[in-house]
Amino acid sequence: MKYATGMDYIKTDSLPHMWCAGCGDGIVVRAIACAFENLGLDPRKIVMVSGIGCWGKADDYFSCNALHTTHGRALAYATGVKSANPELTVVVLMGDGDGTTIGGNHLLHAARRNMDLTAVLVNNYNYGMTGGQASATTPHDAVTSTSVLGNPERSVDVCELAKVAGANYVARETVAQGTRLSKRIQEGIANKGFSLIEVASPCTTLFGPRNKMRQPVDMLRWLKEKGVSESRFDKIEDAASQGYFKVGKFVERHDPDFNTSYEVMRDRLQQKEGK
Repeated sequence: MKYATGMDYIKTDSLPHMWCAGCGDGIVVRAIACAFENLGLDPRKIVMVSGIGCWGKADDYFSCNALHTTHGRALAYATGVKSANPELTVVVLMGDGDGTTIGGNHLLHAARRNMDLTAVLVNNYNYGMTGGQASATTPHDAVTSTSVLGNPERSVDVCELAKVAGANYVARETVAQGTRLSKRIQEGIANKGFSLIEVASPCTTLFGPRNKMRQPVDMLRWLKEKGVSESRFDKIEDAASQGYFKVGKFVERHDPDFNTSYEVMRDRLQQKEGK
């Protein structure tokens, strides 16, 4: 039996990667590359659209087209790419600061439009590249550089937001489940409409040490312990207040008319221009 390695989609001359020891970003790169291989995608027809931050550097390691954009605006650029050429596979790479805090409005509207984009949002619970400030996903009471006494705010559930806004595919996994994570990404790319895969990942330099997880393995164990199935989550009393979160597939709709309005408008424009 042949197993996907994903190496045909990775720029080996860019390795080793720039991320901190114990960071989960490398695992996510491999998961995406294996998903590409299992789907048999042509690298020339893939566009990786990234924002700013630790995870925003991920486009450096893929051997396909890349568009490195501004902070919080990756989905806006990706919408333009997909609108200009619907035949492309467009994968958007965002962090929690990039995708939910600064770019939360774009996430909301991308899910609402339900265009055929796949967003892989790596959540390490803080702004890992710029000093470890609190983001929209930082857990309540967690310590960051801007919440030294504990975060007073409630965190945003990214998957629930995408679900309510109308995304066709929504899932969450941690980097501790690499093979299952790759499967979720593969499903998201294959499913027509807007897909969001949130990936809970360690920040071993800033978030972990500030929250009593001094070694990279400590935060990985925390993610593995706290990320539970929906059925198990529902059985735990006050699960959210104890730091548990749901992992798995939450939405999978197969709607053949997901983008009909955009396609109709494109056809009308082409007819008007005599194409």
